[in-house]
Amino acid sequence: MTAEASHNPRSGYPRYGRPRVRLGVDRLLEDEYQLLAGKRLGLLTNESGQTSELVPTIDAVLAHPQLQLTALFGPEHGVRGHADSLLPSGQDPITGLPFHSLYDSRTRRPSPEMLEEVDALLFDVQDVGVRFYTYISTLAHVMEAAAHCDVEVVVLDRPNPITGTEVEGNVLDPRFSSFVGLYPIALRHGMTIGEMALLFNDHFRIGCRLKVVAMEGWRRSWWFEETGAFWVIPSPNMPTPDTAVVYPGLCLLEETNVSEGRGTTKPFQLFGAPWINAAALWKKLRSFNLPGVAFRQAAFIPMYRKYQNELCYGLELYVTDRQAFRPVATGLYIIAALLELFPEQMEIKDNFHRLMGTDTTAKRLLSGEPVEAVLADFEPELKQFVEIRNKYLLYPD
Repeated sequence: MTAEASHNPRSGYPRYGRPRVRLGVDRLLEDEYQLLAGKRLGLLTNESGQTSELVPTIDAVLAHPQLQLTALFGPEHGVRGHADSLLPSGQDPITGLPFHSLYDSRTRRPSPEMLEEVDALLFDVQDVGVRFYTYISTLAHVMEAAAHCDVEVVVLDRPNPITGTEVEGNVLDPRFSSFVGLYPIALRHGMTIGEMALLFNDHFRIGCRLKVVAMEGWRRSWWFEETGAFWVIPSPNMPTPDTAVVYPGLCLLEETNVSEGRGTTKPFQLFGAPWINAAALWKKLRSFNLPGVAFRQAAFIPMYRKYQNELCYGLELYVTDRQAFRPVATGLYIIAALLELFPEQMEIKDNFHRLMGTDTTAKRLLSGEPVEAVLADFEPELKQFVEIRNKYLLYPD
């Protein structure tokens, strides 16, 4: 892409080139806006909601002569994507529009009062393809509330950055439904956020008035860098596509007493604790011959979260072959190695069950069962999920 590019007569902004993929937001603004002309629009978005020309979706919808934006809604981290804590509802300081936070335990879903001011609610957020990344839970709650209030939901589709072909991990046990996993889907689900909306609406019977504005040109086998789109950080600890690649497995450390690298410049790629013998852990993980991944011994000091301002010893993870790499399996092998090497120090917290979507995985790892056996038992339910998922896919491989 080149910075020098043609003028875009519709938006008034310069073009930065011609990406391989036309995002859902691009198609809405250029092709599909007639669907919403004359309607009062709410917009759920954050910093990742940008057109292919890096115009914020908020600004692009506000500037469009046929669209009327009346309210903003924010998922976890807020509509501007900068917060790492709860944000109150109020007024957006830049646009002056009312802002409704959907990351408060009291307002995880829009209330009827919030939806009184909108006829249709646009959803434009970059997802990362993982069950416990909370934006898909927010999507489901929005759809549920919209169904109750007869408000249309329009999902502006975006790429799954870790491909739409790979499915991995367990399927959530409904007994452990929570905001980090509402429905029985695979941990790494291999779907775009638009496809997920279709599955939620039909298979899980939400039944809202739903429209997915699909992308043009996306192929399921593509990693994010192959789309030609710009990566805009969708949450504070998701700085690069490389982070998204490792996130499905390394985030499992979040519910242990091992730092998953939050508070460093490489979240989910660095992991460790003050009590870890890095050389022993390095040797153990190398003995597993895990595909597509390499490790180095590392020391780091988190600036916040676990072990803030404490020196931690551990490893840095490098993905050497994305296609071969299995993040969920790798995360479970890391936990198993930590339990074996440091049984007195290593802890799995109670909330691990919610993150994993089952209470059996932690029990089996704590008992010393081989990771291979745990992974093998995921397969039957994973195959069933793939059969369900296939009905809602919109794009070719």
